[in-house]
Amino acid sequence: MSRSILDLVRQRTVLLDGAMGTELMARGLPQGTCPESWNVEKPAVVEEIHRRYFEAGSDVVSTNSFGGSRIKLAGHGLEGRTAELNLAAARLARVVTPAGRYVAGSMGPTGKFLKPQGEFAEGEFEAVFAEQARALADGGADVLLIETQYDLREALCALRGARRSSPLSVFVTMTFNAVPRGYFTLMGDTVARCMQELEKEGARAVGANCTLNSEQMTGLVKAMRQETRLPLIAQANAGQPVLGSDGRVSYSQGLEDYVRFVPDLIRAGANIVGGCCGTSPAYIRAMAESISRRTA
Repeated sequence: MSRSILDLVRQRTVLLDGAMGTELMARGLPQGTCPESWNVEKPAVVEEIHRRYFEAGSDVVSTNSFGGSRIKLAGHGLEGRTAELNLAAARLARVVTPAGRYVAGSMGPTGKFLKPQGEFAEGEFEAVFAEQARALADGGADVLLIETQYDLREALCALRGARRSSPLSVFVTMTFNAVPRGYFTLMGDTVARCMQELEKEGARAVGANCTLNSEQMTGLVKAMRQETRLPLIAQANAGQPVLGSDGRVSYSQGLEDYVRFVPDLIRAGANIVGGCCGTSPAYIRAMAESISRRTA
């Protein structure tokens, strides 16, 4: 079925969903609580979020498994439930997926570093991501989405692990900072190196998410398109997070300003678009309308 997603990409712009964490917090997820735990503790809440994104126009929703690697779950004492929580994440999305729509198994960074900066070897990271990918595939994901990667070495480990343990196509998005010299990951990886290495390792689509707002993301998409002919993914933040006096987090880029750059993202070369932190079903609905007007 993942092949059908790639076929759809060749036909038209594909719309992903928006933020999961933002939506969970809006429904009462306490700060510091493991979001993946709600896959078994409050499954109806997770299902409702997926359903709302589909109703807004998403072609693909991402599972509630961004922090679902064994290493990340260990921070909550849940490493022994890795397979259970990822399997549940995929099943919750699968059960509300309409015909002709798809589920992406979300796989975020471990939050740790490879040697010599950290304590982990590449083989350990590969095994961790292989475990997560296997559970997401078993739960019914159509494609695997390795996202928000700030270290190309870790992204490649995740890609190798996912391809080793699952037959599903694998998409990878990095997160870049914009600086006067261009776009770089936290670990100093360039756009050119990321695109080239991920393509060489077998990613079926590549791109970027998080950090940048939709205006900034347009320039990044242009830079990525110069380095690869693979389908490009763009999921911008709704600006930067702002902590209010009441302790609530909001984002600096409003819906109208965010959506007005969607046509620019597509013209720049993005084939698959969606939202990241701060975006909601309302953002996705407006994006769907913008895309529809563009193709009418």
